[in-house]
Amino acid sequence: MTDMLKIADLHVEAGGREILKGVDLTIKEGETAVLFGPNGSGKSTLLASIMGYSTMTVTQGTITFMGTDITELPVDERAKLGIGMMMQRPPNIFGVKLGDLIKASSDNGEAVIQEAQDFKMQNFIDREINVGFSGGEIKRSELLQLTAQRPEFILLDEPESGVDLENIDLIGQKVHDLLFREAENGKRHVSSLVITHTGQIMDYIDADCGYVMKKGHIVKSGRPDGILKDIRENGYGEEE
Repeated sequence: MTDMLKIADLHVEAGGREILKGVDLTIKEGETAVLFGPNGSGKSTLLASIMGYSTMTVTQGTITFMGTDITELPVDERAKLGIGMMMQRPPNIFGVKLGDLIKASSDNGEAVIQEAQDFKMQNFIDREINVGFSGGEIKRSELLQLTAQRPEFILLDEPESGVDLENIDLIGQKVHDLLFREAENGKRHVSSLVITHTGQIMDYIDADCGYVMKKGHIVKSGRPDGILKDIRENGYGEEE
């Protein structure tokens, strides 16, 4: 399979402190990878660095997407190439309505807005983005936006975080739909990197591989179900 994302010796600083300290990671076309790790280990920093957020400073290493070095590209250029992200805690965007953003994000925005009822977001289309939204509403809004964007590579930062039991099934199904979009004979084209603490999202995404991050390093890889079982039984072990 073709490499969709390749990260080599990635070092990243944020807030004047080095967070990622030499990350190597390859995700192939159609592959879903799950990332585990204790709080503060660098997981969200890795996703933000792949997306190109300006708060992240790459000091060493490269990020390659579908054969193109994107290490220095801004967020909008990465989005145009086909990378999309669901943030764990996206900001409120005052003055911008959710429906207007969806229309701007897609050539078929009107059709996506018609799907809003499937996300239980039909009453939010004319509201400012995330303003007054609950945790589950924010997650559903982010997924609706990703549906409009139709990215080839999807970054999901704890999609089940802050979501009640009533919403987790809907969110899980919509994540599944994004990953299996245009799949042929069960073979996916869309790739993803998913951060999870609870492992709930794994019931929906058919993950291929799992990684554990600690203190800015990938310290373990393997089958995601086996890694999750080990974490539940033994935790992350002693601090390095």
